[in-house]
Amino acid sequence: MGLEMNKAKRSPLNHKLLRNPGQSLDEQIHALLHNFVTGPVIVAIFVLVFAGIEWLRYYRPYGPAPEVYSVVAIIVVLYATIRMFMLWTRLRALKFARDGEKTVGQFLEGLRERGYRIFHDVVGKGFSLDHVLIGPAGVFTVETKMGSEPIMGNRRVIFDGARIQINGSEPERGPIVQAKRRANRLRNLLAQSTGHDFDVRPVIVYPGWSVEWTGPKNRSIWVLNPKWLKAFLEHEPLRLSSEDIHLASFHLSRFERAS
Repeated sequence: MGLEMNKAKRSPLNHKLLRNPGQSLDEQIHALLHNFVTGPVIVAIFVLVFAGIEWLRYYRPYGPAPEVYSVVAIIVVLYATIRMFMLWTRLRALKFARDGEKTVGQFLEGLRERGYRIFHDVVGKGFSLDHVLIGPAGVFTVETKMGSEPIMGNRRVIFDGARIQINGSEPERGPIVQAKRRANRLRNLLAQSTGHDFDVRPVIVYPGWSVEWTGPKNRSIWVLNPKWLKAFLEHEPLRLSSEDIHLASFHLSRFERAS
């Protein structure tokens, strides 16, 4: 009977699931929330309770002096407040980026009916890819850019074919160099796994932003609002056969499950 119950409880899922959009950011958010609760908050509560007990004892006949404990409590609470503010700022930025990746992921899911395989949050040793598209027009890495935090007013991105300007200024981290480097990592990964050299092109998307191309159409990298991606792909020539799509997708899914 006990053996039968143990067998009944065994999960039928014997393989690792593919990742969801923004899963890495979700994991960072959960880690921050854990630190938020188990770190400064618990310390602050403990010290405040300890100081409160001493104040209660202050009214006893022997009258212990709670001043020292109160000073310690104030210092610890101040430290906890600063830590909580830092964690909250980081948490807000992570949630903002996570929501952007999930938004882009929803746009990409609509491409499945056009023969594209979609992979989200591909994580390897020393690199991570927000999204990967494998379909008739080729292999694409899709990087989501949201900015550090929500902004009011105009959201304008200008791409001249070589540089990106966001509301008139260049971002500190070079998104083009970063996107090309990550696309090259995926190209090397597929080449090592499949023995076939797939041309991987980087795409940078800015959900909710107005993206303007002012220079020549640089087809080696796309910078656009994710709403445009479907139209861009429709104007691309067919580069991959169904066999190539299956080959690249199979090896990438195997890599993702093994990571």
